[in-house]
Amino acid sequence: MNGVSDFNGQIIEEFRANAGHVTTAGFGDNLILVHTVGVKSGQPRINPLLALPDGDSWLVIGSAGGSPKAPAWVHNIRALPQVTIEVPADGGITEMKASVRELSPAEWDDGWQRFLDKSDGFRKYTETSEGRQFPIFRLTPVGG
Repeated sequence: MNGVSDFNGQIIEEFRANAGHVTTAGFGDNLILVHTVGVKSGQPRINPLLALPDGDSWLVIGSAGGSPKAPAWVHNIRALPQVTIEVPADGGITEMKASVRELSPAEWDDGWQRFLDKSDGFRKYTETSEGRQFPIFRLTPVGG
């Protein structure tokens, strides 16, 4: 495992052990787990992501900690915009299917401002991202 995988594994374990509450890195109750399938590998992936509630949906951002390159999960959900998510709910965790839609250019500024309001760290990420605009996605639960 590499460092990112080790860190993600720790976050996932803490998320599941504490009904979605993660003290590591100060995430608190602001994470969801997004299950994707690797487009090239076909392998299941689990990505712990900062998520902002948006009505009955969640917004997630492909910041990759300010990397000039988008995280792999962005490519995967663009290719397969149906995911499974785990979210904190009623003292436990609920798993559900969700559809994924990338915010349009007209919606992006409002979404970006919401992430900036949550953490000024996102503004700092722009200093190392070499001009990459971070994609923002809305994950909306689907029936069934």
